Amino acid sequence: MELAGPDRIAFLQGLVSNDVAAIPPGHAAWAALLTPQGKWLADFFVIPAGEVLLLDAERAQVPAMVQRLSRFRLRSKVTLRDASDEWSVHAAWGAAPAEAAIAVPDPRLAEAGWRVLNQTGLPTDASAEDYDRHRLALGLPDGSHDLEAEKSILLEGGFDELAGISWTKGCYMGQELTARTRYRGLLKRRLVPVDVEGEMPAHGAALTDAAGATVGEMRSGRDGQGLALLRLDALDRAPFRAGEALVTPRIPGWMRLPAREDA
Repeated sequence: MELAGPDRIAFLQGLVSNDVAAIPPGHAAWAALLTPQGKWLADFFVIPAGEVLLLDAERAQVPAMVQRLSRFRLRSKVTLRDASDEWSVHAAWGAAPAEAAIAVPDPRLAEAGWRVLNQTGLPTDASAEDYDRHRLALGLPDGSHDLEAEKSILLEGGFDELAGISWTKGCYMGQELTARTRYRGLLKRRLVPVDVEGEMPAHGAALTDAAGATVGEMRSGRDGQGLALLRLDALDRAPFRAGEALVTPRIPGWMRLPAREDA
């Protein structure tokens, strides 16, 4: 998706969770678009590219994003359009491809690698499945595969620790609930990396503890790794079950949990 026009930064700044005005040259910001009630609608990388902002987003979400953002344009001097057919988007870890038109570090974690954009295809030596395994190993959410539109809140998905929220830039749509959840300690669930022994549970499958109580549900997964939305007060009762599969939380070093803050 492409935003152009002299008001593009100010326009986006009031709508998304991160500080668009503070992105250094050659970098990107990870941000989310929320409902007025602070619930997730979409997330994306904001990449300044000359006189435009490029939003590296889940392709299926782009038409709805253009439509929704256009409602707020009013008198702003900004244009929005779906530029998906003009760019190829790649993830890279290790060295960034030298031939890429745009290569920016993934702002979430250094280990995540690079976001690479080019207006022609680039040769690859890894598959989409390889990237899926890479990001699951790191515990990174993948848009609608792990978050629910109009239901998920950003702190459940690690947006705080993964640099997806600015706490200093001022108001944006959904900011009030996001801030209240953080400062009042209202978070009850987290999206947590898990190791799976047995058949991978289906997306949405209930996870239960040894007593049979439901403690969360499965989200995306592949090859023995996954993400699950789990109740924080149940983590010390792991491992969990999803049918015959054994599901064990694996807390990554970047994640901050209330029970571990004083550790």
